[in-house]
Amino acid sequence: MTHLRKRMQEDLRLRNFSARTIRHYTHTVAEFAKYFHKAPDQLGPEHVRTFLLYLLNERKLAWGTIQGARSALKFFYTRTLKQTWFDQEIIKPKVRRKLPTVWSREEVCALLDATANTKHRALLALYYSAGLRCQEALDLKVTDIDSKRMIINIREGKGKFPRQVMLSPKLLELLRLYWRWRKPKDWLFPGRWPDQPMVASGVRIACAELRKELGISKPLSPHVLRHSFASHLLDTGTDLRSIQLLLGHRDLETTSRYLHVSEARLHATASPLDDLPIRDIRTAQGGNRTA
Repeated sequence: MTHLRKRMQEDLRLRNFSARTIRHYTHTVAEFAKYFHKAPDQLGPEHVRTFLLYLLNERKLAWGTIQGARSALKFFYTRTLKQTWFDQEIIKPKVRRKLPTVWSREEVCALLDATANTKHRALLALYYSAGLRCQEALDLKVTDIDSKRMIINIREGKGKFPRQVMLSPKLLELLRLYWRWRKPKDWLFPGRWPDQPMVASGVRIACAELRKELGISKPLSPHVLRHSFASHLLDTGTDLRSIQLLLGHRDLETTSRYLHVSEARLHATASPLDDLPIRDIRTAQGGNRTA
């Protein structure tokens, strides 16, 4: 391990970053250095700009991924190397938030009914019933399921913040069925090796296969089920603050995105056209008809 890599990892640990973020940041800086075949402390603003354009134009990565790479390089230059040019020289991309993809209740029901694999069925039901992030569910241990209090303990969510969410009786029934079959001892959803949790790529593959089997064009991922969880709670009258706490959002503005996709709120709001006393037209008429 190089001196710079070790120093950066120490700086990240001192700021209490998660192990996953530490791996991501150090990997990004290593990839940056490899791209130019130079040590990163010998590179500057033009190199950072060129590298980010490479990620955008050649590798065609999503803006969220590019923003993550920028954050990693910013930490390295401003914190580890104590340089001050980064924010002045490297443009911060404008965040364009998309509306979350939401599956209907009928689509979620069809998905779970079509999932024959007991482990996958329990895992997908967990994402939908508790609104967990992908890795939060994979990091669960058997002891995190508290059936007496009917809660699920998230020991370390995003930003290393713990929280608790409700344990659905139907989910508990599925988990018990899964446990009797698989008998996990430590990790609730072990991977290929029992002492390691299932990896996120396994979940993505299962989602892709199920989506193809159902013939549904909408994207399917743990995050889509998390979006559906939040939107359906909002539709049934759960207040936004409660949903924020369940999702583990630090900012209520992030949770407020679900107001834009809530079917109940959209249907409950009448268009102003409906209040206009316009004259009814019984037959269609008009000129210059071309089709």
